[in-house]
Amino acid sequence: MYNQKMRKLGDEKSDIRELFEYGNARKKVVGNENVFDFSIGNPGVPAPKCVQEEVERLLRETPAVALHGYSSAPGLSEVRAAVSNYIKSAFGAEMRPDLIYMTCGAAASLTITLSAILNEGDEVVTLAPFFPEYRVFVEQAGGKLVVAPTDEKFHLDAEKLKPYLGKRTKAVLLNSPNNPTGAVYTEEEIKSLTALLKEKSEEKGEPILLLADEPYRELTYGANVPYVMNFYDHSVVLYSFSKSLSLAGERIGYIAVSPKCEGAEDLFSAICGAGRALGYVCAPVLFQRVVANCLGKSSDVGEYKKNRDILYNALTEYGYECISPEGAFYLFVKALEPEAKKFCERAKKHELLLVPSDSFGVTGYVRISYCVERSVIERSLPAFRALIKEYR
Repeated sequence: MYNQKMRKLGDEKSDIRELFEYGNARKKVVGNENVFDFSIGNPGVPAPKCVQEEVERLLRETPAVALHGYSSAPGLSEVRAAVSNYIKSAFGAEMRPDLIYMTCGAAASLTITLSAILNEGDEVVTLAPFFPEYRVFVEQAGGKLVVAPTDEKFHLDAEKLKPYLGKRTKAVLLNSPNNPTGAVYTEEEIKSLTALLKEKSEEKGEPILLLADEPYRELTYGANVPYVMNFYDHSVVLYSFSKSLSLAGERIGYIAVSPKCEGAEDLFSAICGAGRALGYVCAPVLFQRVVANCLGKSSDVGEYKKNRDILYNALTEYGYECISPEGAFYLFVKALEPEAKKFCERAKKHELLLVPSDSFGVTGYVRISYCVERSVIERSLPAFRALIKEYR
């Protein structure tokens, strides 16, 4: 009676969301202060001051119709121009306002773009570990997600990636800073990737697209995040303000198509068509206007760094094996037994809510979202110590 593919997706809930709901229920039983919920990447640092100031200014100075009415389907022209100018000034990349599409956050950026580029059976290659919803988004668009390995530190290795690029490859989907590892791919790694893409595009007879999923771009701890358009013509940047400006619930972001991309105008038309078909038109107008005047700003990354350092230093001192994050706000930790899900179930007995790595495309690790209040981290440390003692 109903679409069975959609019903299956509804039944097979995300590990992250399911754990988040478990945590909410558990807090009602034992109290908020006794549950250490590291499940979801919900920014815990307030939005920068410019956001509140801009919201207040707009509400005070802008007619209600202009704030709460429709914009053009791809967004307000002045906002698209502001984003285009920012990309040019901040990264030195060529950009045009007519190749910017304002979206309802990162999920919309991804689903629109994948629907725009994929025909049935086309492949999208991504690197493990990866955000689990990539598979859902790619398959819903009629494509197949192909997962390539990274190196031992979860960094990009073009030689390891090479065998996974074939005749059906339509795009490579890159996430740096990475969720869940916090890895930031270096300029040398990006250059090696783009050299490989050029080689494989020539073999294929048409360009393989490079899709850069960048919701964590501003959240780094000294690492430089290369702007892919400066290294590869056939690039599309998928951006969200959810993490940088702590606006996850406002659902605002954009798609930027490189003007150097082959058939850039046709690709953008396909993006507009996909946005129309999916119902992702006219991103929230108030927050289109807000972000246009907060470009380049971010929440206090120093607060995330303090959380990272407290957690990383304590866990490594206790004997856990951790990947040191260069960006984002996740700690990737080796489970204390081969099956991460069993380890996470054992952690629940200590009220530690950790996400097993299986759905991220690798085994034997857990993801800890440290974008929580610092007191949660500090109160959780005895539980982490008790957990590792059980295994010893």
